[in-house]
Amino acid sequence: MADGENNLSESALAETGGFIHAFIQKDLEGRLQDICTRFPPEPNGFLHIGHAKAILLNYGLAKMYGGKFNLRFDDTNPAKEEMQYVNGIIEDVKWLIGNDFDLYYGSDYFEQTYEYAIDLIQKSKAYVCELTPDEVKEYRGTLNEPGKNSPYRDRSVEENLELFKGMREGKFPDGSKTLRAKIDMSSPNINMRDPIIYRIARLHHHNTGDKWCIYPTYDYAHPLQDAAEKITHSLCSLEFEDHRPLYDWVINTLDCFDPKPRQIEFAKLYLTNTVSGKRYIKKLVEDGEVDGWDDPRLITICGVRRRGYTPEALKNFCEKIGISKANSRVDISFLEHCVRDDLKPKSQMLMAILNPVKLVITNYPDDKEEFLTIENNAENEEMGTREVPFSKELYIERSDFMEEAPKKYHRLTPGQEVRLKGAYFVTCTDFVKDDNGNITEIHATYDPATKSGSGFDARKVKGTIHWVSAKRAVKVTANKLDYLVYDDEEAEFGIRKNPNSMEVFENCYVEPHINELDLDTVRLQFLRNGYFFKDFKLSTRENGLVFNEIVALKSSYKPPDNK
Repeated sequence: MADGENNLSESALAETGGFIHAFIQKDLEGRLQDICTRFPPEPNGFLHIGHAKAILLNYGLAKMYGGKFNLRFDDTNPAKEEMQYVNGIIEDVKWLIGNDFDLYYGSDYFEQTYEYAIDLIQKSKAYVCELTPDEVKEYRGTLNEPGKNSPYRDRSVEENLELFKGMREGKFPDGSKTLRAKIDMSSPNINMRDPIIYRIARLHHHNTGDKWCIYPTYDYAHPLQDAAEKITHSLCSLEFEDHRPLYDWVINTLDCFDPKPRQIEFAKLYLTNTVSGKRYIKKLVEDGEVDGWDDPRLITICGVRRRGYTPEALKNFCEKIGISKANSRVDISFLEHCVRDDLKPKSQMLMAILNPVKLVITNYPDDKEEFLTIENNAENEEMGTREVPFSKELYIERSDFMEEAPKKYHRLTPGQEVRLKGAYFVTCTDFVKDDNGNITEIHATYDPATKSGSGFDARKVKGTIHWVSAKRAVKVTANKLDYLVYDDEEAEFGIRKNPNSMEVFENCYVEPHINELDLDTVRLQFLRNGYFFKDFKLSTRENGLVFNEIVALKSSYKPPDNK
């Protein structure tokens, strides 16, 4: 495995996905020469971080064992599928793992899937049924009661073939007939009670157009698509565990596949304070509660990419939470912890003032400007330094000044001295208010002998604040982001939304070094404020530069006590 590949590492998989390895290693010792895995999303929405876990798992296993990885669209339900989702998913997967995958569409196998249905009919393992959806539900039975056979179950092979051919040729209305597998209406597993495998639906398909008016169901088509691509291990979430007998039934009944794919289930990823269900996200989008599927407050892959998360951070997070057979919820602060750890050594530090107030150094020469050397990353000396302009008039954070401060307040207040980051000691001497009592300007004096790096140690100060030269400041917009929903599982979805999930600062000032950076790739640490990334959707000629907070500087995550 090459260094830097974005898949789950061998050690992480071995420690947390042992049950998957046991299957693979047994198969490689016996029936298989190599392995092939896949990620099969339905293009009815954009991917979220839970899908990222599945992608990294499948891709990581394929790379670990020297096999192949496929991206295949499960596009058997055109009523909900759109090309925007197809294109978005491809972009997400490329961002996460690169271009190292083969691309397929389930609809590419429609003809082959149809022929397999003919084979099932000829084996007396499928029949055309005319029960309505309500009747099908009634005949199916319950968890405690067996179902009963459809009155159409014993049709002859010839009649079923003729009717199924007529379904394909569009001779019957939508929903009037289905093709059902003939298995066992008394099975304790309801999924095995003659499941529907084809339905009539005159819908335009993004890939096949209007060629088909019948479409296979997922449970029938999916194992056939796996088999067609020679997928050896079909990894899916725990919700499909009860569907595995049907998966195996399709493969074994047709009995023409080598190798036969093996389905293995693992736990989904659930995060606190998030919305991951497609129908909920879609409602938020349609109601205008968020700025599309890529809103940076969402945990869609396109959302976290727009926010500034890195593929490496997601990989690290997925490695640490591991792979298990039991569903659980992960505190989102742990995800943020992993993102922060990834950003610390490689983000570009800048001074940025989100809520500015002007600071005038009254004894600094009016025409003087100097350039101070400040490190680009306090965690990584190899990132070097930059030159930051300093002049008489600066901007500082409004929260860094108080007219009447408590005893332990170590920032700027009348008569108190603080250090300006990388510059001088300054002492507040006065301030100006407007007619509404708002402070509009702060006056201070500086001590030239206290320049950073000069070795001055005659006295100490307890507080250091950041600043930006008013003369050369670059105006930007910054969005501070909070959780989109409160973590309250018992409440209704509409009540849980956080009305303060985004705070917009439209008059921010950033040091001019920002103009020298490739903002499409560089993550920024706004000193004392957080990590930020350029919003590539909102940053336009009209809007100027807009930045989203990636994650706060300080972590609320508390590692478990292993003592």
